[in-house]
Amino acid sequence: MMKVGVLVAEVIVIGAGPAGSSAALFLAKAGKETLVLDGNASMTKRAWIENHYGAKDISGPDLLKIGREQAQKAGAKFIEEKVTVVDTNGGSKVTVKTESGRSYEASHVILATGALTELAASIGLELKEGREPRIKAVVETDGYGRTSNPRIWVAGTLAGVSVHTIITAGDGARVAIELLSELNGERYVDHDVLKS
Repeated sequence: MMKVGVLVAEVIVIGAGPAGSSAALFLAKAGKETLVLDGNASMTKRAWIENHYGAKDISGPDLLKIGREQAQKAGAKFIEEKVTVVDTNGGSKVTVKTESGRSYEASHVILATGALTELAASIGLELKEGREPRIKAVVETDGYGRTSNPRIWVAGTLAGVSVHTIITAGDGARVAIELLSELNGERYVDHDVLKS
């Protein structure tokens, strides 16, 4: 949907690494208008992966490409933009602004920026010490991805889970399911079944 000069979605995911793209996949497949804004800074771009269940040895760039394609097939839209401001306006919408000056609006935002905490800190989210090597800080959540701001959710390494791609991807899906359950007012489940 388009407001004058502002692109509007139900959920904006910031970051298109394994956590962000996985969250986008679940949200879009559930019929939520999903926009992913990505600053192209995923640490997975430099990875070689031999321990991702269900995938043979794969490069990080290939894993990111496949994840993005899956989310796009489900209906998620991706825009390469570095987010500079997230403003909850104290109301029912969140405004996201990017380096290029564009504005986007959503009811909820999922931050999936990996090891990058600057945006979370600028929003005023509470940070705590990270447990993973080289991850100095993560965002405090309720364990389900919710932050102290009811419109801002956090998934993946930024939420304090292990940096392994399979874990961050799973966490992105888990946070999306928690958000979908809250939006729908009942527990959300997504199971596809083989057709004979």
